[in-house]
Amino acid sequence: MAINFPPACGSFVHYDRKLDAQLAFSLMSIQSVKAVEIGNGVLASEERGTEVQDQIILKNKRIGRLTNNLGGIEGGMSTGEPIVVTSYLKPISTTLTPIRSVDLAYKTETETVYERSDTCAVPRAVPIFESVIAVDLLNALLEKVGGDSKEEIEPRVISLREINVDDFYMQNKKWKMQYESE
Repeated sequence: MAINFPPACGSFVHYDRKLDAQLAFSLMSIQSVKAVEIGNGVLASEERGTEVQDQIILKNKRIGRLTNNLGGIEGGMSTGEPIVVTSYLKPISTTLTPIRSVDLAYKTETETVYERSDTCAVPRAVPIFESVIAVDLLNALLEKVGGDSKEEIEPRVISLREINVDDFYMQNKKWKMQYESE
């Protein structure tokens, strides 16, 4: 979970810059990871859209959400809510009970031999997951705010976090698509 990550990072247009896609790609590239979930992804897929969507509200002129079912990412971009990512690891293959295999040197069927005592990869995986997520979030943030130094980046990040409804200049004008037609 990443808390206090600013909104509007990622892309709703470019498939390769979508924040959820970047996180899923990076986490899936870690050994033993077999699934990645953003927010309530698996459970959300079984619900109706009206039950899953994070309704948008105003809190003192700031845009917020009533829930965080989508894990802080919607349409490929961060929403400002906590980013919630779950990675699922396959069980460790090592077992005291031998299983069937093939000895490639002798080209014969054989059984595995117990060679190590790991029983769970999670304690070792957690700092790896945290590091991978941190790198992806930092890249998305730098792509959004730009800058070469902390002095340039920090005020831009603060302005993203402080954005409120008055910062949106929507004038309800008719959209024209540059062609002659009514």
